[in-house]
Amino acid sequence: MKYLQSKGFRVIPVNPTAAGTNLLGENTYPDLTSIPDNFEMVDIFRNSKAAGPITDEAIGLSDSKGIKVIWMQLGIQNDKAAASAERAGLKVIMNRCPKIEFGRLYSELSWSGVNSKIISAKRPRIKR
Repeated sequence: MKYLQSKGFRVIPVNPTAAGTNLLGENTYPDLTSIPDNFEMVDIFRNSKAAGPITDEAIGLSDSKGIKVIWMQLGIQNDKAAASAERAGLKVIMNRCPKIEFGRLYSELSWSGVNSKIISAKRPRIKR
């Protein structure tokens, strides 16, 4: 969320258990229906099974809220929900991360050291 905000995107958090709290300057809502403003993308950070009802809610709101895209995060894939959204005229992206895709498309991955061997998840070998 912070990364996308730094790129000029407004991110509206939705979390039923955190509804009413403030997250990085934005009010948190319990569901999509409660968001008073229009928004174009729904980024699903829940498991694949939960993506179905969230997608259904987004489809129902697509005309009134201006929703154009359903995005399912890394590891999330629900083909049935995707087919429903596509039939409703929405674009669907599954098993992808907006931060990674933004960085890939705008050549920022090299800035963070990915594939440069500067940053690695592997522990360095200690010579003894």
